[in-house]
Amino acid sequence: MSESDDLVERPDPPKPVQVSFWLWVASAVVLVIAYLVVFLARQQVIDTLVKANTNTQITPDKIASGTTVLFAMLLVGSVSFAAFFVLFAWKARQGTRSARTVLTVLVAITLVFQFVMQAYTGISLVATLLGLVALALMYIPSVQPYFPKVSRR
Repeated sequence: MSESDDLVERPDPPKPVQVSFWLWVASAVVLVIAYLVVFLARQQVIDTLVKANTNTQITPDKIASGTTVLFAMLLVGSVSFAAFFVLFAWKARQGTRSARTVLTVLVAITLVFQFVMQAYTGISLVATLLGLVALALMYIPSVQPYFPKVSRR
């Protein structure tokens, strides 16, 4: 096997795949911003929960601590998902079919999380919408040849 065999020329990604990549990046950035805003505005939620609390065993400090930990976990999760969005969008941009599949799963998880757990804000819905559009661009018929099926041996 020669060195030239290892350096296979990849065709430039189709325009929809290129646009999709940048939409994934935008989705990642917006998702992190959404949960950063939520984290920074957590005091409003804490105040509301303290006012609504009728259990004397749950102190305002416990509410504040628990809420802060929850929102910090949401922020870390959003950063993780953003990193996965960009990583797998990059791999999909290179024509890796499995990366497109992983992105499909990540968007599905994001949708389920936001709607079932009601952990959405207007900003996070924009991030999800960007991800959905980016994903749709990866499945349009004109880009299918760019994501070849891997044959089983």
